[in-house]
Parts: sequence; structure tokens; C-alpha cells
Amino acid sequence: MSYSDSDSSSYGGDYKNFKQITRERLLYEMLRSAKTGKSKSTWKVLIMDRLTVKIMSYACKMADITQEGVSLVEDLYRRRQPLPSMEAIYFIQPTKENVVAFLSDMSGKSPLYKNSPISRELVTHIKKDSTVLPRIGALREMNLEYFAVDSQGFVTDDERALEELFGDEESSQKADACLNVMATRIATVFASLREFPLVRYRAAKSLDAMTITTFRDLVPTKLAAGVWNCLMKYKQTIQNFPMSETCELLILDRSVDQIAPIIHEWTYDAICHDLLNLEGNKYVHEVPSKTDGPPEKKEVLLEEHDPIWVELRHAHIADASERLHEKMTGFVSKNKAAQIQNGSRDGSNLSTRDLQKLVQALPQYSEQIDKLSLHVEIAGKINRIIRETGLRELGQLEQDLVFGDAGFKDVIKFLTAKEDITRENKLRLLMIVASIYPEKFEGEKGLNLMKLAKLTADDMTAVNNMRLLGGALESKKSTIGAFSLKFDIHKELVEKLGKNELSKDDYPCMNDPSPTFHGTTLSALTHEVPAAHSMRSRRTPTWARPRSSDDGYSSDSVLKHASSDFKKMGQRIFVFIVGGATRSELRVCHKLTAKLNREVVLGSSSLDDPPQFITKLKMLTAHELSLDDIQI
Repeated sequence: MSYSDSDSSSYGGDYKNFKQITRERLLYEMLRSAKTGKSKSTWKVLIMDRLTVKIMSYACKMADITQEGVSLVEDLYRRRQPLPSMEAIYFIQPTKENVVAFLSDMSGKSPLYKNSPISRELVTHIKKDSTVLPRIGALREMNLEYFAVDSQGFVTDDERALEELFGDEESSQKADACLNVMATRIATVFASLREFPLVRYRAAKSLDAMTITTFRDLVPTKLAAGVWNCLMKYKQTIQNFPMSETCELLILDRSVDQIAPIIHEWTYDAICHDLLNLEGNKYVHEVPSKTDGPPEKKEVLLEEHDPIWVELRHAHIADASERLHEKMTGFVSKNKAAQIQNGSRDGSNLSTRDLQKLVQALPQYSEQIDKLSLHVEIAGKINRIIRETGLRELGQLEQDLVFGDAGFKDVIKFLTAKEDITRENKLRLLMIVASIYPEKFEGEKGLNLMKLAKLTADDMTAVNNMRLLGGALESKKSTIGAFSLKFDIHKELVEKLGKNELSKDDYPCMNDPSPTFHGTTLSALTHEVPAAHSMRSRRTPTWARPRSSDDGYSSDSVLKHASSDFKKMGQRIFVFIVGGATRSELRVCHKLTAKLNREVVLGSSSLDDPPQFITKLKMLTAHELSLDDIQI
């Protein structure tokens, strides 16, 4: 595998997305380190710590690693069998604990492995051990401390960022430490891709000269400064690191849109993670036993290797269900063997079990039917939950509240009439109300709402903590009655950034851009950018939409139709949200990539589904508890 430093920032040749570049950089740097050793051994052992295991698992599959000559993957902190005939590659953080563990592996007369690469910057005291130093084959410092969760998304894995940066008891020491780690990990994205960004951030919101600016209001400013300091070091220490801007970075925080993490999002990806209690992207379902015994449990990953998942993930659940029905019908109608097995039915009434029987009867189609069966089952389960929990009516009320078509009285009427709504859904509804009508939760009013919704005091903690995410949203309404969200009611921030129209007062730059930075990129665009829209522009009812998505795009994968344009892509746009991003925001980045003809990459401290976000929100005022102590 060849990889040059210029490949990552160049769009010549075949286009590679953010995650593909991350994977290639990771494998290339590791193997280049290994190949500098003197041994001619083919197979190697890869030893990692807890952090680097996560980095690797997000970026690569096991097949990627074994293809490059790694036959065994080991945990640095577990007892391991000696393999003195095999070379070892250590992919570890530069910490004292890791160096001690490495010394334990390689010192003495009987080391666990042959020559092993490690960074020379960590071996000052290793030199004291004369038996270890000759066994160090090579070193390579890898600036890669982020987790590629999507082809256009990454997280820095700061799960406590919301608590440490937005809590009501500010601890500057904890907050600064959190921001330092976050800044370092963000900067490694640009070191890995060999990109140098124009860094912009949300400015602190000062109401007047007498108002004291809080720490949480300065979070984007402080983080931008931290990232900038890291980038300045890279310019001096990393070979071939760009000297002028090659992309743009916009740093925001969760106050940009308080409602996005809790409102019900109806696209397939978001609703799967919201309603199905997935473990990350892992879904567990039952399949018929091959030995005619009871059904067996099978784990599958809903990720980009699954073509049906890629096609449907950004589609509305109603659209996804319809398209799965069409695929199922189409498969049976075009396949005579399937028709015979199915009794000549047209496939319109095939159940998941019917599909599973087809797999057994038609093994040559097993992979195709397996994937189709999986998604038919998932969509069926989601639609069943929607019916049983009354989500359609609740979803409509949420939308109407956000767009100003419903008010506080409608919420009271709904809670009075719908006593069977789940506690979590009532909690999420009140959190939306608290963002729009914070005055309705003052004093006795809040207690009365808690009693009406039959929520606990713990639940109300999450409701009341909405105020810590930047204060109440402006209650101004536009001429069409839409609720004014902070994510810019007129034009989306990313689109304004892409067109160089973002206010430099509200979103200042850490560095003055080169004179040709925007001129070169934007003038090269060959198409007219469509009219911008708000992230919450008016849309049709969420569960009965025609076959187009909420922003006017076809719900089919926009990236599939735009693939022919990727070779002439403009400079990347990176958007980082402190305090957790949502799957709906990740979807927006995918769609904007085609619209702006610039790859838009979303980064965040974490990628949160509603239950996770609510749990974290409760932690903002629960300083004696841990995340494990609080349940929704």
C-alpha cells in the first residue's frame, strides 16, 4: 500500500473520504514503522492499550489488519504468552504506565517478542536498561487520537465533557484539563490528514458591558485557542505539514441547538439508535437454528459495509419501510426459485420468517436475503413501537411546538389526555417545552407540571438543567410562525461558512486567512449553490412524508448521486460541536457535502442518542454521582 503525505489533502485521482484516509494513514504509519526493523519476519503481533484499541476499531476492520501482516492482536495490560519468534508493533499512548508495561515485556533475558518499535521520545529512562534498547527496531509518532465513527464523522471520546464544561459548579481545573485533551485530539485530525484549517469559533455572548461572561460561554473560544496552539507546533515539527490554509474548522457548542438531542428524529439511522437500545451500532436478533433447535441470537453491525444500511440510513422511516417492501417484492418477482418456494405469491406479504425460510431453501442468495431480512425485521419492530407508544401524535406535537404551530396549552391538553405515554417521552416533551417556555417552570409551576406528567424529581433535574446549555432560546417568531432556534433561522451556519458569509463578529477567526484562500476555492465551484435553509425549516408531517426528505433532497443517498463530482471537490469543512452531536446533524453534513461540493465532516466530544444525552444532562447538577448511578 502506498501513501504519500500529499494524498490526504489532495482531491486529484479517486476521491477518498475522511474515514478512508484515516484508515490508510493508520495502517501506513504502523507498517512503515515495522518495516524499518531488520527482521524479515512476515507475521507480527499488534499490542494496544485501551485508547488505541478504540481508535483502531473505529478506523479498521480485523481483515484490514491481517491483510497487512498482523496475525495476533493483544491487550497491553493482559497476561500474554511469550512469542519470541515474532516481531511486535506497539500502538500505545505516550504515558508512563504504558512505557512501564513495555519495559516489562521487553527487558530481561527472555523478552516476549523480537524487535519492537517505540517512540524515542519516551525512552529516556529506557536507555538505563541495556537489555531493552537494542530490541527497539524503530519509532513512529502517530498523531491520531480521534475515533472515526462515520465516513464523515469523528468523536474525541470525551464522554464527560457536558458535565465538566457546562455544569453548575464550575471547576476550572477539570474544565481546562478536558479542553486540553479535546484540543489535542482535534488537532490530530488535521495532523493525520495533513490539513491546516482556518479556525473559527462561536464568540462569547455578552449581553452588555456589566454582564460577567461565564466559563461555559467561553468554551468555544478556549477550545479554538487550544487547537490553534497544537497546530502551530505541528507546523514546526511535522514534515510536509501545510503552511497555509487548506480547509475550514468551525467550533460550536451544544447551546447552538438545545432541542436536537432530545426531539424525536424520524430517519432510519436515528430512530434505530433511539428506539432499539443498540449497543453502539450492534443489533441483536434471532435467526432460525441450523439444527432445528430453538432460535439462535445473532449480532450484526449497522455500519457502512452493509449496502442496505447505507442506502436507507438517512431515509425517513416511512420511506425506508416502503423501499424494503419494494425490494422484497422485487426479489420474489424476479426470481423463479423464490416464487416456487413462496407458493407463487408476489412477495408483498412476506414476513421475516418467510424470508428466513427462503435463505434455507435458496442458499445461493443467503447473503442478499439475510441483509434484507434483517432490515425488514428492524423496520417492522420500529413501526410496531411507534404504534404501541403513540409516537406519531407525540412527534407531531413536538414539531408543532418547534415551529410555533402549537403552544403551552396544547402540551397541557396532551398530557391530560394521554396518560399512557411513556415516562421518557413525557420527559423529552417537557425538556422541549422548557427550552421554549422557561418561565413555565418557575416555582410552583414546575412542580405542577411534574405532577401532571407524573415525573420524578430526578426527571425534572434534566428539564431544569436545560437552562445550563446557554440559557433559554429566543422566543421570537418569524412571519410564518416558526420558532427561532439558535442554529440560525435564516441560513444554516455551514452553508454561510461555505459561501464565506458567516459573521466574523459572531464567529471570529483565530488566524487571518491567506488572501487567496476563499477566492481560489469558491470561484472554482462549477454549480450554483441552492438557497439555504434552516436546520428546522418547515416540513410535512414527520411520519407520512412523500418520497423526498425533509429538506427537499431525495431520501436516497445523496452521496451516491454526487460521486461523479467528488474528484473536483472544494476544500473540506470541519464542524466541531462541544457537548455531544446528534445523528440528525451527521445526516445534515452528508447532505451538505453534495450541496456545497465540499466534504463536510462533523466532529464532537461524543455522538449521543437521546437516552445518553438525558443521562448526561442530569449529571450537570449531580456532582456526587457517576454516569452509572443515573438512569432514565
